[in-house]
Amino acid sequence: MRYFKFIFFGLIVLSAFKTQAQTDTLTTIRQCIDVAIKNNLVVQQNALQMQRLQVGYTQAKENLLPSLNGQVDHSLNSGRSINPFTNSYVTQSYTAGNYSLNASLTLFSGLQNLNAIKQTSLAYQAGKMDFQQAKDQVTINVITAYLLVLDNTELLDQAYNQLDVSKKQVERLEILEKDGANKLPSDLYDLKGTYGDNELNLVNTKNNLEASKLSLVQILNIPYNRNIKLEPISVQDVAKQTGENADQVFDTALKQLAYVKAAELRRQSAEKGVKVAKGALSPTISLFGGITTNYSSAAQNATVSDSSIVPTKQFINTPTGKSTVYTTQYDNTYKNIGYYDQFKNNYGTQFGIRLTIPILNYFQNQNKVKLAKINLQESKYIEENTKNVLRQNVEQAYVNMTLAYNRYNVLVEQVKAYKESFRTAEIRFNAGVLTSVDFVVAKNNFDKANINLINSRYDCYIYNKVLDYYMGRLSW
Repeated sequence: MRYFKFIFFGLIVLSAFKTQAQTDTLTTIRQCIDVAIKNNLVVQQNALQMQRLQVGYTQAKENLLPSLNGQVDHSLNSGRSINPFTNSYVTQSYTAGNYSLNASLTLFSGLQNLNAIKQTSLAYQAGKMDFQQAKDQVTINVITAYLLVLDNTELLDQAYNQLDVSKKQVERLEILEKDGANKLPSDLYDLKGTYGDNELNLVNTKNNLEASKLSLVQILNIPYNRNIKLEPISVQDVAKQTGENADQVFDTALKQLAYVKAAELRRQSAEKGVKVAKGALSPTISLFGGITTNYSSAAQNATVSDSSIVPTKQFINTPTGKSTVYTTQYDNTYKNIGYYDQFKNNYGTQFGIRLTIPILNYFQNQNKVKLAKINLQESKYIEENTKNVLRQNVEQAYVNMTLAYNRYNVLVEQVKAYKESFRTAEIRFNAGVLTSVDFVVAKNNFDKANINLINSRYDCYIYNKVLDYYMGRLSW
């Protein structure tokens, strides 16, 4: 019994240790990105699609190799049929086998195979770009969710600071009220109301923080843990504009972004697809050859065992009269021919060159060319639309960055002004020369400015990372 108590106590200690370890361990943004990419099903699906395209590319190259096929036929025959050994009709039951080995090699087919290799190679490269784009998209989502958690964490600290200031003022006024030194009882209730607002703001901020943590772990595709702690990122010095303008960012994005490259590669692959379809209209020249042999259980060899001279029913005229015609009659012994002997002695070979000219095949080849051209035009539209959407996104991101930067600079000065205003208001309020209404206004202005400044810093950071993504320099 005591043994089980020790085990139970040990499990409790171990569980507490693990919980403490999980609580104290900081999770970095790099770790979050790695976990999200590993667990994201869209990324895994793109990886499978990339492998599928790789198999298609490998198959296109292997289509240049000759084909070699063997065939074995075994049959049981009864009744009247042709004996494959004598090629004559027999009425008996027997087994027969036919064996063949055939090979062929395409010499020319309108360059279909070579163009197919290029087509599938370009499609495979596009699949790689899709895989990279899926990882980039997950990375952007993780960064945004991660920064939102940090933003809400900093806002929570600000909410605690706001609540602490209000709490101290309420406690001070309660003491004055108790001592009868409070000249305006309404001041206490004004501050209590402000304290209640700060408490509500604290609850809302906690809820926002938990919601942002939940959003992050859902992107990571892991169980929710409210004790998760994220490593802070210094965002004090990131509120700056990028050195490139929108056109420069767009030009770089055209060369760097994976999904733009994917659209270009698919268009190039579609161009090769048209050539593959046109190649089917050309004649095909191929070499072929084969070896065949057969076996029949009815195959027999005749061996002469004895002979004798016997008269026939025919006569010939001689000077002395009719004379009987004699013939030699042989007595044969029949012996079945063995399987190996038939297999060795019955083989034959063939070799030749074949020219196949497509003349009329329900217009399938012509329609394949038309479909390939339609696919090419569609891929061109997709490529053009991809670039148009990219330009719009880059312009929007650049404008967002500029606005966030301007807003941040204004808020920095505003916070400085409201900080000094609140400092003097607090001194005057404590001295009893400022009403509670004016003090609350000064406090709310300072609190609001701080909250806006925190949000603007993270906005600048996020928009910087978005532009880094377009510039192909998104890394951690």
